[in-house]
Amino acid sequence: MVGLHLSLLSWSHGGEGPTLSHWSEPNWTVPQEFVILGFSGWPQGLRVLLFSLLLPLYLATLAGNLLILGLALAEPTLHTPMYFFLGSLSAVEVAYTLVLTPRMLAGFLLPPGGQAVAPSTCAAQMGLFVALGGSECLLLAAMALDRYLAICRPLYYPQLMTSGLCWALLACCCLGGSILALGLTTAIFQLPFCHGGLVNHVFCDLPAVLVLACGNRELQEHVLLAACMLLLVLPLILILLSYTRVLVVILGVGDSAGRRKAFNTVASHLTVAVLHYGCATAMYARPLSSRSLEEDKLVSLIYINLTPLLYPAIYTLRNRDMQGALQRVVSQRTTGVVQQVDLV
Repeated sequence: MVGLHLSLLSWSHGGEGPTLSHWSEPNWTVPQEFVILGFSGWPQGLRVLLFSLLLPLYLATLAGNLLILGLALAEPTLHTPMYFFLGSLSAVEVAYTLVLTPRMLAGFLLPPGGQAVAPSTCAAQMGLFVALGGSECLLLAAMALDRYLAICRPLYYPQLMTSGLCWALLACCCLGGSILALGLTTAIFQLPFCHGGLVNHVFCDLPAVLVLACGNRELQEHVLLAACMLLLVLPLILILLSYTRVLVVILGVGDSAGRRKAFNTVASHLTVAVLHYGCATAMYARPLSSRSLEEDKLVSLIYINLTPLLYPAIYTLRNRDMQGALQRVVSQRTTGVVQQVDLV
């Protein structure tokens, strides 16, 4: 079976999928299973080493995002729109990593040959990935809107950014990501696939599955590129415009301490937005003919494992409110433990 995998991959690598010259129309079938190849062709020692390096990163990412979410819920001083969106972003990030990382880590320890998954499982993983990634893109835009109103329209901010509006924006972000995921996943899995169903990636990513489709993929590829442009480019433009206006206001008014605090907050948000949109644009805003699945698979190690870890690090290390809330929670815990010891 491994030999079959390698022989098929020899002509499907480099972003070139199956064509009519390899498969006649009667051989177009829906595969009984998809095989996620991951890094199964790499030496076992290297795969074990990668597992040993990436598992701590995954645990640290989960801990960091859960910490932010817990503080945003438990600390009264953080019950503001900005930390509502920050906690929501952390919750989405936790779900995002749970969808992708455990199966990827398991793939490092499995025997060569890849992981076989049912088409429904592959579609569910793709749909959740797109839904969560799309929701995160829109949440970053909502956070930029919040900072714009707070700094550029401070007199109207309490009346505009109410609790109801925050929940409405969160619902719109999740709904927008879910609609996009449903549309793209349905469009891709309605296509006929060539014999095999070998996914040369660490999960059922859109380009890696789309490249396996038979016949004319041009329409689906154009839909994918249009969705990426709509979800990535337009919100990013709005984010950059919002933060540009915010920076202009920050530099023009207020004292040095206030400017420093506001600038640090904006810098943290803008850094996360650039990281997220930069990785997503580099991965998905390209036609299939110009991509290499092997390179995409290597890059996925960065945006699945490293980039999510940077988000909580950026927010917690650069945010004094978050640091203060963490110190208060730790001190309260410590005081409670000491009191229990004294009572004993």
